[in-house]
Amino acid sequence: MPTAQRQKKSPRQPKPPFPEQDLTPPGLESRLDPEPRYKAPLYRGSGKLEGKTALITGGDSGIGRSVAVLFGREGADVALVYLPEEQSDAETTAAAVREEGREALLIPGDVRESSFCREAVEKTVERFGKLDILVNNAAFQKHRAGLDDLSEEQWDRTFRTNIYGYFYMARAAIGHMQKGAAIINTGSITGLEGSAKLLDYSATKGAIHAFTKSLAQNLVGKGIRVNCVAPGPVWTPLNPAERPPEESVHFGEKQPMERPAQPEEIAPSYVFFASDADSSYITGEVLTLLGGETRAG
Repeated sequence: MPTAQRQKKSPRQPKPPFPEQDLTPPGLESRLDPEPRYKAPLYRGSGKLEGKTALITGGDSGIGRSVAVLFGREGADVALVYLPEEQSDAETTAAAVREEGREALLIPGDVRESSFCREAVEKTVERFGKLDILVNNAAFQKHRAGLDDLSEEQWDRTFRTNIYGYFYMARAAIGHMQKGAAIINTGSITGLEGSAKLLDYSATKGAIHAFTKSLAQNLVGKGIRVNCVAPGPVWTPLNPAERPPEESVHFGEKQPMERPAQPEEIAPSYVFFASDADSSYITGEVLTLLGGETRAG
């Protein structure tokens, strides 16, 4: 077989121990060492999302960045929602989408504000003429030892970002979506199994899973599918940015694969849920991606 036709080998993904990280929330991907892998060199596009438009919250970095790139590779134009302080990461993501031959729209703002969510959807529709795919992915996370250490302010911020933001975006998007559209939410294994030091975050992720199933039932008659991806540990800025530098050294090593996932390993599941070619009969599902773990709940 000619060299050009040979199957590429799977890249060796980074394993702990990692260098100590020095990030401040929300954390820039460009400052992570090693930088998360998002380009998915083995993934070949086949036009599954040709001509579609997607809006991705938390689209500047991490899972959102890789999803944006693969959506672009599959033929979709992409609008990216992110916090203003993440502008440099967002520009990197937009450039990567454009390298795939598609358009990228940057929309800085805070999903905790319902008015911003409406504006983000309106800007997307104004630019691209429609909205076919919504990816609710933005998240806030902060470890606390227990309830006594968890302030009402943090509880409110976590819920307003992680579940109110999903509600606001879905409510704004649905009126612009046609039959065949898809909503994909980012959940977490913590929403199924809990996490002792992520009380508020885990509660919101459990809410996201229930919101996914309920909204799927509500929208199935309109032909809009709603599904959820619930990963285990993923190497993104979210965790290192809110922990002391030394705590990320062993991140993900307790998984059977002895490492966290890279964003490029999670992103294809979003393509699967976005594509009618792959998942036209699937709605209301929560897909766990756990690096070898076989228990969830």
